[in-house]
Amino acid sequence: MQRTERLFALAEYLRGRRTGVTAEALAERFGVTIRTIYRDLDALRAAAMPVAAERGRGGGYALDRSYSLPPVNFTAREAALLVALGRFAIDTRLLPFTDTLQSALDKVRSALSTSAQRDLLARLSELSFSGVPGLPSNKDVRAAVERAWFEQQPLRIVYVDGNYIQTTREIRIQSILMDRHETRLDAIDLNRGERRHFRLDRIAQAEVMRIAPR
Repeated sequence: MQRTERLFALAEYLRGRRTGVTAEALAERFGVTIRTIYRDLDALRAAAMPVAAERGRGGGYALDRSYSLPPVNFTAREAALLVALGRFAIDTRLLPFTDTLQSALDKVRSALSTSAQRDLLARLSELSFSGVPGLPSNKDVRAAVERAWFEQQPLRIVYVDGNYIQTTREIRIQSILMDRHETRLDAIDLNRGERRHFRLDRIAQAEVMRIAPR
């Protein structure tokens, strides 16, 4: 990667994160020495890009939060790949948050010119997918899980286990695990104080809790 190309990629990477990233991590990502990264950061500052070092846990180098760049312009090729991947994720239920993903894909399409949109439709018609769809789940449940996960809020669920016994649980999601057939929530059961998995397709109801139970 040439230096000019690397500087642009570095700026885009920092803009996309907006959270601190260490010089060591940047050096590893771009395959250069830490000294080279320091020189690149100085070059970005010299170009009036507000790169600052944040101290403390989670610190590192980041762009000032008030900084913004012009809207991203996708080529038809870039948009086609993003939309195709998103469509595959929706069709196979690879991700549970399909409404949000569809909204994002619509924005990718809307960023294209008329001719680029025609090219996009032509490329998409040439792609097909086969795979094992994930088990279906309740739309309202997916929306509540998405909100609880992104906002880091506890969740009250009505869960049906393998013996068809229904229980109400209050959980806090730690991570979301997806394989070829099912989606599972890795969560802390707040009442029992234990960590366990909950299959998304077995959650009958879900409600975001604004205040965690004591």
